[in-house]
Amino acid sequence: MAHTFEDLVKLERLAEEAHAAYTASPGDGTRATWREAADAFQAAVVEHADAEGKSRYDVEMAAKKAVRHPELAAG
Repeated sequence: MAHTFEDLVKLERLAEEAHAAYTASPGDGTRATWREAADAFQAAVVEHADAEGKSRYDVEMAAKKAVRHPELAAG
């Protein structure tokens, strides 16, 4: 089953949180968690883009915008 756009936003949010944890306390555990979250997001982006017939880049940027700039994504 393809991921919804809302799923992508959740996965990107998790990846951003994991990256912040790694930045605050670099280590093998936090790096691995960040990479796993980022990989899960990327895989979901590819799956969603294929299912929707959209550009992977456009899907990824829309999800990142929704997470990083929610005030812009809403309007």
